Amino acid sequence: MKFTLLIIDDEKNIREGLAANFEMEDYNVKTASSGEEGLALIEKGDIDLVITDLRMPGMSGEQVLAKVTAETPGIPVIVLTGHGSIDSAVDAMRHGAYDFLTKPLNLDQLGMIVKRALESREMSLQHQQLKKQVEDAGSLKGMIGTSAAMQKVQDTIKKVAESKASVLITGESGVGKELVARAIHNLSSRKDKTMINVHCAALSETLLESELFGHEKGAFTGADHLQKGRFELAHGSTIFLDEIGEIDKSTQIKILRVLQEKKFERVGGEQTIEVDVRVVAATNRNLEEEVKAGNFREDLYYRLNVIHIHVPPLRERKDDIPLLMAAFLDEFNKENGKNIKGVDNRAKSAMFKYDWPGNIRELRNCMESAVVMCSGEEITLEDLPPTVSSRSGDGSDCISVPMGVTLEEAEKTIIQETLAANKNNKSHTAQILGIGRKTLQRKLSEWGLDDGNV
Repeated sequence: MKFTLLIIDDEKNIREGLAANFEMEDYNVKTASSGEEGLALIEKGDIDLVITDLRMPGMSGEQVLAKVTAETPGIPVIVLTGHGSIDSAVDAMRHGAYDFLTKPLNLDQLGMIVKRALESREMSLQHQQLKKQVEDAGSLKGMIGTSAAMQKVQDTIKKVAESKASVLITGESGVGKELVARAIHNLSSRKDKTMINVHCAALSETLLESELFGHEKGAFTGADHLQKGRFELAHGSTIFLDEIGEIDKSTQIKILRVLQEKKFERVGGEQTIEVDVRVVAATNRNLEEEVKAGNFREDLYYRLNVIHIHVPPLRERKDDIPLLMAAFLDEFNKENGKNIKGVDNRAKSAMFKYDWPGNIRELRNCMESAVVMCSGEEITLEDLPPTVSSRSGDGSDCISVPMGVTLEEAEKTIIQETLAANKNNKSHTAQILGIGRKTLQRKLSEWGLDDGNV
């Protein structure tokens, strides 16, 4: 997709000469002979950059700049001026111009300024898109991710949230299984009541039974008062049983009864208590294998596994890393009173290469550490924990560019080799190189290398 430039100049020769030059550089170009005509074209949309003369009859370049920065602030404006008006051009820079160039024009220099401005605009748009995607994730209560795998998880959550069916969430430790459970609850009709959490692996057999079902006064030594259990407290709401694969056989039987009959008795009690509870369970174990091994009841497994949601590990959805980094950066900037703008290319590269065995939990801890350690405006490789920064590679990851090649050939080599190292993933490649995906796509098309992959 081509960028569209708007050239505003009252001198026909300059206007048409610049248009011809940039069309040869494969840009779309629109022209205007006055500031008023130029603003009318901007209002119609599809303008990526404005080049305007500073001194024109009627509306001046300064007035055009003021309008653009006020009404369409994302569009960079490059000001052209004569030698006698350099002070005015510098003043324009203070009021939002991207850059200025004096006449007679050096077309190569202007071309480089345009290229930098467009790449900066695209990166800004990309950052805004990331922020919007993070904000949009609020509808699923923190379920951040746009990869195909996460879209499947999110679609399933939306479909099952309103039902009463039990849900079994599986996945490695740290992938965000509790976030999935919370999203299901918060999108359901039970959202006005608190979701009750139980970490089954953290309690002994005796304590877990009392925690889940409650106990009567005098039921055992130390039971000096009646205590309601988590199932009773979850009446009308959702109970989340984390690490369900860790519970013992006797407790499994009692949970099965609650799922089948919606009834139970407190420990040491005879009164039968009826509850309306939606059960969501999670485990990092393979329950089918646990059933075969005799460690988990088959009937309970099928009762829990009415709806199955598998949350993939982070190494299988690395497309979500930029979104997650943006969310964690915002969180820890606020927490630490910092204003770090982003992550530099070397650090991004290391984070994409790392496999994240601790999944999202590990990425979050990594970003918290990096924000604390960072003393500049960008997180660098040196700010990352050693386990992650070591993935930046050694000499085997270096790209060799021979002496004497043109700048375009060097750029082509760097892009091709980075693309190959990222298995032809354009999104990862653009992130690592610090350019917009649109820019990368355009360059590959120019070189005849666009194969249509991601």
